[in-house]
Amino acid sequence: MTAKLTITLAQMTQAVGDLRGNADAMIAVYQSKPDSDLIVFPELQLIGYPPEDLVLKPAVVERAESELQRLADATKDSAPAMLVGSIFRENGNLYNGIALLEDGEIREVRYKVELPNYGTFDEKRLFTSGPLPEPIDFRGCKIGLPICEDVWFPTVCEHLKAQGTELLISVHGSPYEIEKDDRRLGQVATQRVRETHLPLLFLNRIGGQDEVVFDGASFVLNGDASVMHQLPDWDEAIVDTHWSKDNGWTCAPGEIHKLDDHPADIYNAMIVGLRDYVNANRFPGVILGLSGGIDSALSAAVAVDALGADRVWCVMMPSRFTSQESLDDAASCADMLGTRLDTISIVPAVEGFDAMLEGSFADEEVDITEENIQSRIRGVTLMAMSNKFGHMLLTTGNKSEMSVGYATIYGDMAGGYSVLKDAYKLTCFKLSEWRNRNKPSLGMGPDGPVMPDNIITKPPSAELREDQKDSDSLPDYEILDPLLHGLVEEELSVSDLVERGFDRETVIRIEKLLYIAEYKRRQAPPGVKLGTRNFGRDRRYPITNAFRTI
Repeated sequence: MTAKLTITLAQMTQAVGDLRGNADAMIAVYQSKPDSDLIVFPELQLIGYPPEDLVLKPAVVERAESELQRLADATKDSAPAMLVGSIFRENGNLYNGIALLEDGEIREVRYKVELPNYGTFDEKRLFTSGPLPEPIDFRGCKIGLPICEDVWFPTVCEHLKAQGTELLISVHGSPYEIEKDDRRLGQVATQRVRETHLPLLFLNRIGGQDEVVFDGASFVLNGDASVMHQLPDWDEAIVDTHWSKDNGWTCAPGEIHKLDDHPADIYNAMIVGLRDYVNANRFPGVILGLSGGIDSALSAAVAVDALGADRVWCVMMPSRFTSQESLDDAASCADMLGTRLDTISIVPAVEGFDAMLEGSFADEEVDITEENIQSRIRGVTLMAMSNKFGHMLLTTGNKSEMSVGYATIYGDMAGGYSVLKDAYKLTCFKLSEWRNRNKPSLGMGPDGPVMPDNIITKPPSAELREDQKDSDSLPDYEILDPLLHGLVEEELSVSDLVERGFDRETVIRIEKLLYIAEYKRRQAPPGVKLGTRNFGRDRRYPITNAFRTI
């Protein structure tokens, strides 16, 4: 029995489905820490998180079993033990669990009890809830292993305390959301510590997986809820924590990293989401339409910060409605970012469509159809270049536009990924202003401004007809964005929003637009989740929907 322990927290990334690669990465960490007693890895680190229906494939389960045994074999002649998250089969059921690997064996396994089934998560359709876990005896310390959601509610930790647990280790796959690091530490972990008076190690992963990004920001609390370690956000960190037993286990003080302020956290989330999506799917880079407007300029800036200027290809596609101001702003933006900029006029294609449809459209007034044709010509042009050269097409629409359908399906919605999908228009303004004054910690782009100030200050316009402005079709964004936040994030009714001071007819109109645009959003590319109700994983509405709150 020992009165001292060194526990290593491995805040690291993963690759969903790459069980061999994930196991190799864990073995490399393990071999670099011969003096540690216990090395801890994030939730489901062996198969990656979230695995979704991949875990329903029997071959994945079989490979997880063999790779877990290979990890156990690595501990045969070495002092450290490992805690590894994986999937487990028992009596025909599938569990999300964690295994203690020691002396060449899978010594103990514990299963997750609280299976999240909201927002991003749908674990109840994949896993069986485990029984309330017992602590494990590890070198003189009784360790409780609440897995992710288990620590967000009191039941599991209270049970572990009652069973004599002396130390809680909670492994997570906790995606980034705005202000979530405060909720994890201040509301969840601190509350469990105060209820149980037990120290807690909270380990999270980093990296992007499709729409979700993981920000790390792991930490250690002593039994009095004091913070002994704060790991960085967004970066890998392999950190030794040193524990001693004297009237209970306590952790010696370690480094306290400052986490990102707002909106730097949002910007870095976009960087990580795009970087890991592009790299994991082996695209040589991205291509996007650079219009001279704020959304495409911000998307280009994030892309350069994520991938480097040499992997970002911008294309300006002017029509007869494109202003010289937009041409100049796009050219200046590309120059400030250091990206390639091609200019391809869509005028010949527009004229060709006009001639082609002249007979069918005879005696019909020019309307939004002709505007959408321009957008779709641009989409076809960019997809052709993507096909020819392999670069992924990055779409540039923001959440305000996607909410009300102010986007052209098979036009500016065409593409493989969007960094602005969960960012309202006012957030895009804030991020652009911030990026022009700051370089993000993860950024590969220039130190100085990344777009002309005129892009930020001029009235937004799609430039699909003469003198067009967004405000011709939509309320001012100072009105629209908080209204949409009420409808989307808060699920408020028309009456609720009228009570907040919004005009009733405006609310009715925007609610209708929100509902009827659902079919467009189903066909939109994935994008980085930033808030609590993104379109895709979080908010799942029927396309055919007759309900209204009036």
